[in-house]
Amino acid sequence: MKVILLQDIKSVGKKGQILDASDGYARNYLLPKKLAVIADAQNMNELKTKQEANKYKKDMGTAQAKELAEKMKNYELTFKIKAGDNGKTFGSITAKDIADEFNKKYFAEIDKKKVVLDDSIKTLGVYNIEIKLFEGVSGIIRVCVVAE
Repeated sequence: MKVILLQDIKSVGKKGQILDASDGYARNYLLPKKLAVIADAQNMNELKTKQEANKYKKDMGTAQAKELAEKMKNYELTFKIKAGDNGKTFGSITAKDIADEFNKKYFAEIDKKKVVLDDSIKTLGVYNIEIKLFEGVSGIIRVCVVAE
């Protein structure tokens, strides 16, 4: 019996996959627990429509992210922080600081989890920081840390 999975099932298949399951497994397990539906014409049409909508959203998101990544090449954030004589700062610049400043200055919503920063910035200088924008698309922004 052909069924369309509604959820990911370990060692069986992923959500949206069309599966040829045995009649007993489909009738006694998959269908009663609402893990799958029978692959009739109506359900196949709904699945195809959902897949096309998801592909469109993904394509639009990728296009917008690429556009923002191009703009980000010219973006620069400057942080003024107290520092000692040897260039070490009193405090540090974290991913949250970078995301907050970016959101204020460029009116874009970037989450702190999207800022790729191995460790917080604790010395003066210029850094190129990667920001993940969308699946497979990231941009680089220049961060300048200067003494007050």
